[in-house]
Amino acid sequence: MSTMPSADFETAYETLATAIDSAGPEREALFLTRLALVLGHELGDIAVFQNAIKTALDGLE
Repeated sequence: MSTMPSADFETAYETLATAIDSAGPEREALFLTRLALVLGHELGDIAVFQNAIKTALDGLE
């Protein structure tokens, strides 16, 4: 897995935050689910996708 440069990571965070705000609270979960599926499709690797989900869940603790 490649690592995103810090500057790009900050831009990605800001872009995501803006998109979540744009979707609104009532559609936030739907937007995030759709985004995850689109990104998973772009990855083209189910193992990497599953690992990303695990990593995201681990970070919630």
